[in-house]
Amino acid sequence: MTDAASFDDPSQYPHPAVTLRPEGFVDNITIADDAFVAPNAMLMGTVTIGARASVWYNCVLRGDIAEIVIGEDTNVQDGTIVHCSRDLPAIVGDRVTVGHNCLIHACTVGTRAVIGMAASILDGAVVGEGALVAAGSVVREETQIPPGTFWAGVPAVSKGDVPEQWHQRFEDNWKGYVNNGWAYRRKLGPE
Repeated sequence: MTDAASFDDPSQYPHPAVTLRPEGFVDNITIADDAFVAPNAMLMGTVTIGARASVWYNCVLRGDIAEIVIGEDTNVQDGTIVHCSRDLPAIVGDRVTVGHNCLIHACTVGTRAVIGMAASILDGAVVGEGALVAAGSVVREETQIPPGTFWAGVPAVSKGDVPEQWHQRFEDNWKGYVNNGWAYRRKLGPE
């Protein structure tokens, strides 16, 4: 056995028919100067973190087989996993709240959407702008969630429109996390 495998020679792989994305093993991480990434969050592969965004403790963002983009003012809360698939990136828009312990997998989450705690969004799903996925829900592969709608359940189904009075709460939440990220950056200092 050799000490180092060549990514260019698939015959060296344990399963040569399944190729790797060599650039996935070279970190190509871009973090905005004013973003907060917790010291024990793990970012690998191709990952972009937007301005004033925050990635909290024990998160894993693994862009080894496609890219991950976290938008401006977005918060990815503690314990969340963001990953991609061979053909699909994971794109999270601006001013999104991703609750604690979520799975965001090879999907697209639109601007100002809210993903409740422990929800899972699976491959190819699209969560529209301003939509809400309730805590603990599972959004199945290729599901298209229209903008401004509320989805819940396993599997998640539409429960109608997001109530108008919730929109201010959603805005207050992402703004609060921007402030929290700023405070933690000041407390911990830039890395």
